Amino acid sequence: MHELSELPQLLTALPTSVVELGKLFDEAGYEISLVGGPVRDLFLGRISPDLDFTTNARPDDILRVIEGWADATWDVGREFGTIAFRRGKDQFEVTTYRADAYDGDSRKPIVAFGDRLEDDLVRRDFTMNAMALRLPALELVDPYGGLKDVRASRVMTPGTPEVSFTDDPLRMMRAARFTSQLGVDLAPEVEQAMTDMADQINRISRERVRDEIIKTIVGDYPRKGVDVLVRSGLADHVLPEVSALQLETDEHHRHKDVYQHSLQVLEQAADLESDAEGPVPGPDFVLRFAALMHDVGKPATRKFESTGAVSFRHHDMVGAKLTKKRMRELRFDNETTKDVARLVELHMRFYGYGDAGWTDSAVRRYVNDAGPLLERLHRLTRSDVTTRNRRKAERLAFAYDDLEQRIAALREQEELDAVRPDLDGKQIMEILGIKPGPEVGQAYKFLLEHRLDNGPVSPEEAAELLNTWWSERS
Repeated sequence: MHELSELPQLLTALPTSVVELGKLFDEAGYEISLVGGPVRDLFLGRISPDLDFTTNARPDDILRVIEGWADATWDVGREFGTIAFRRGKDQFEVTTYRADAYDGDSRKPIVAFGDRLEDDLVRRDFTMNAMALRLPALELVDPYGGLKDVRASRVMTPGTPEVSFTDDPLRMMRAARFTSQLGVDLAPEVEQAMTDMADQINRISRERVRDEIIKTIVGDYPRKGVDVLVRSGLADHVLPEVSALQLETDEHHRHKDVYQHSLQVLEQAADLESDAEGPVPGPDFVLRFAALMHDVGKPATRKFESTGAVSFRHHDMVGAKLTKKRMRELRFDNETTKDVARLVELHMRFYGYGDAGWTDSAVRRYVNDAGPLLERLHRLTRSDVTTRNRRKAERLAFAYDDLEQRIAALREQEELDAVRPDLDGKQIMEILGIKPGPEVGQAYKFLLEHRLDNGPVSPEEAAELLNTWWSERS
């Protein structure tokens, strides 16, 4: 965290083209300021990848000012007053002073251009984003105490939270996202307004809600962000399966707190991500969201047994279906939805390995079922251990170490990542003298099952097995 007196030193982190841009607009008779995240990040000691500016110039005026200076321009939202362009390696977005609001029913904002910087800043989501740096003078403009809130690690709105969230209910999701990205806390009045107005999030399109959920999950403090969503009641509307993990208190403590367990698994999964060169580069949304959702099938499957124990039979299968349904409602793409749901479905597959051990066949099937998700499944399974019993935790870790070693050994022997039958479709048709059709697929499946159970065989042995299967089938 940096003091205002350090601002001149902090400004050296900005590209020189920022001041050049300020001079262009000043000479043309317009105001322009660096605004929002880049200004906030200066005081957080972070370098923002985005350079956002605001001006009293209208979109056509902006284009005239940068003509000949910008190397390229493109339209990212001209109807909203935004012009994007590039100079050298630096990319800029300049937006006309504006005020976004919702009419109370529509999911799309109404846009009106403004003339004063202060009027533009009051319409921004949070005070820490309502600071501006006037150019080319490099004067800090902070009418709503953003720097004070940055220093206090606090999320507060420029006006009252109720007015801010009425103007744009998505700001409630952004508040949760900020706690995840920056590790900050909500001002009490902000959290209260979110709690009182949580149902207003239903005015916002599912796609925009989805994007905020993704940003929250991949933040540096995802547990904090998710807890804000649940605590405020927003999750009741956007991730009700996560809210439902708060099972009523079990006075006999026959099962752990499923909600807190899920948050811990999310946190531990994030810690197990690799660097950019590793098998699961972080932040990895698929792994993290699977960690959060892995037990969402438990509320529907909880059963108190006659022995006094509590069971959650088939919660993995139920959870996978619930996860897939929720992600489809939030308009996630098919591949991401399929991957997350598959991890939820597979997260219990490992348990029992340490007690009974697995045959080579079972290890092959584990790898085959996980497919390209294997490295994520390794991390999800390891992160699912939250027991305080050290001996139990060590036993599970040892068992999974052993499983990974066996996978590595079999992979070296058998090219396990690309398990295929020992004969392909063309060979199957030639040996059996059949044409393309369902029988080829059935034969292929038979040989794949044999390969998984027994490992690879020679083409001659595979042909003999195939002929025997075919004659018995006939």
